[in-house]
Amino acid sequence: MDWKFGNPDSINWPKDENGEPVAPAYLKHISGGPLDLEVALNLLDAYKIPYVSEFPNNGAFGKLILGQPPSGMEVFVPETMLQEAQDIINATPIEE
Repeated sequence: MDWKFGNPDSINWPKDENGEPVAPAYLKHISGGPLDLEVALNLLDAYKIPYVSEFPNNGAFGKLILGQPPSGMEVFVPETMLQEAQDIINATPIEE
């Protein structure tokens, strides 16, 4: 897999009992405009959930030319944090 953002070997990525990086687990495909991508990634950052992502189907080229990946982005998180990340990404905002 060709990781575009993040790095499972980074200091923030959790390690297993053998000291190896925890395997990445698929979180979500995010499509839409650049704001959709930024909101999702900033939510993960706010809750200190590390992530790695990739642009499928030559999306990196589209991001270079168009400023956003036309095919969206695949986001992966440590498998030990998958449920927490799903809860955060899929939460419904509370309006007062």
